[in-house]
Amino acid sequence: MIPNENFSECQPILIQKVMLILCWILTLLISGVEVREINLSGCSHVEPQIWYRAINGEEFVLQCALPGRDATNIYNSSLLDQHKVKWFWHQKDKETLMAVKESSNLTFQGDALWFKPIRDSASGVYICKIWGKIPCLKIVLDVQTKKAAKCSGYDTNMLYLLAGSGNSITCPGTKCYSHIKKPDVKWYKDGHQIKYRKSRPSLKLKQNEIYLNPTYDKDAGIYVCDYTLPDNITKWTVRTAVTVEVTAKNTIHPPNLLYPNGVVILEVEVGKALELQCRVQFGFETVSPVRVTWKRNNEENVNEKLNQETSVCSEGLKGHTLLHIATLKEVTEKDLRSNFTCFAENSVGNATAVIQLKRKQRVLFLYILCSAISTLFALVLCTAFIYQHWIEIVLMYRSYLVHNKSTEDGKEFDAFVSYAKLNSSESESALISEEKFALELLPDTLENKYGYKLCILERDILPGGAYTDDVVSAMKQSRRVIIILSPAYVSGPSIFELQAAVNCALEDKGIKLVLIKFLDFQEPETLPPVVKKALRILPVVTWKSSSSAAPHKKFWKYMRYHMPVKSTKRLENCSLKGLSQRLFRLVY
Repeated sequence: MIPNENFSECQPILIQKVMLILCWILTLLISGVEVREINLSGCSHVEPQIWYRAINGEEFVLQCALPGRDATNIYNSSLLDQHKVKWFWHQKDKETLMAVKESSNLTFQGDALWFKPIRDSASGVYICKIWGKIPCLKIVLDVQTKKAAKCSGYDTNMLYLLAGSGNSITCPGTKCYSHIKKPDVKWYKDGHQIKYRKSRPSLKLKQNEIYLNPTYDKDAGIYVCDYTLPDNITKWTVRTAVTVEVTAKNTIHPPNLLYPNGVVILEVEVGKALELQCRVQFGFETVSPVRVTWKRNNEENVNEKLNQETSVCSEGLKGHTLLHIATLKEVTEKDLRSNFTCFAENSVGNATAVIQLKRKQRVLFLYILCSAISTLFALVLCTAFIYQHWIEIVLMYRSYLVHNKSTEDGKEFDAFVSYAKLNSSESESALISEEKFALELLPDTLENKYGYKLCILERDILPGGAYTDDVVSAMKQSRRVIIILSPAYVSGPSIFELQAAVNCALEDKGIKLVLIKFLDFQEPETLPPVVKKALRILPVVTWKSSSSAAPHKKFWKYMRYHMPVKSTKRLENCSLKGLSQRLFRLVY
């Protein structure tokens, strides 16, 4: 038995040992979980499928994509692929399988790993998996120093090209392995393969180089070049990258003040805050010591509380534009007596412009506001008037200002009238009003009152010829074809005339069709497709029984709107007088 006093002395030691054992067990459990997470079942017996060689200290991109295809891109930036792909790594000469993690020189980008730059310690076997696409892909990466790769005259991996001039880009990797003949190089820009395109004749691929003549600002980017290097039984892909920046010639001009320019007088309200804006355009400079500031009375007072901020509006090879703002928290009488000067300078010279403040006249503002409201109101009234009387305006314009060219087209009639004819099986009373409209009312108004010449088959065409030939011939001699639609028309033999009119209009652009909806009807299913389409798209004028009979009604105005131009000044005097009176009342 252990004495009580000895037991109490040993109790803290026992607790410490128990805690150590628990921590050790917990560590084993955690490490076991990690091992299970990166235990890639099915990958242990898979052989490597891709072999890459990279140069130590250079940028390198490694894509998770199966070989055996003519790749048109070597990486993409899709975040969806980035979440799906998983990367693991067997470091060279080590057996531990580790999950690839981002670091200062290694980042995930879409379905690829970017090394910026790559080190020789990155050599090894990389395993990647993409859920639903690639269950297991092994890639061998061998990073060599320039000395081991037998590089000579190795080009820099950073190029600065002058815009507008001819330049060339050489693949850095072709300067290595000089004892082996190099096959053709594949070039990629921003991940996509570069090929000759007719739309870009200034870019040419020749002798494993890219020639740009001229060079544009869009040519800037990361260029990656690949070529195959056979080594015994292994075909290595040597991949190197070069970053291209496009620059311009340094400007020879001082800054250009876009606003203000010269002396600008600005109306302000005393007691309110004000922003003084200065927009300056600077030409391109490799080292650009630009400066923009606001001065009061041509003096820069550092003790004055004039808050100034600068922002970049636009930037490119031609230079950049800066917006410099000085804020006055409250405009005072002192500000009204001051000149505010915007001063801008670069390495070439400087430029200045002045803003003077003037008290805003409220009366002038109210006058302008009232004038604007009055003008807008008058514009709305005129628009409403034109909308309501558009047909009358068009008819007046045609009658007084448009030359009548209808007599010069060689046609005999202004319009051919097509309507449903009576036959022995139909009661005469059923169609008498339609026939009266076609044979009496329509000619009486259009011919006698407005001077049009109509063609009515029974009246104007001599009998003896074939019916269909007579109809087609009469339509071709007419400028319009008026179709009087009714249930008897669409379901009877007269529908042939509508189909013939459509065909004539398609052949002769001088023929136009005008549909009169005389009675409501339902389209039969047996109508030809061309007739159905014509009923949907051609202009339709609706006859409203006896209410449309009077010559001054809207129906006849719409009919004349769709008819050929006729110079009828004498007949339009009444309409002109009435329209003028309505316009006079509207304005005054």
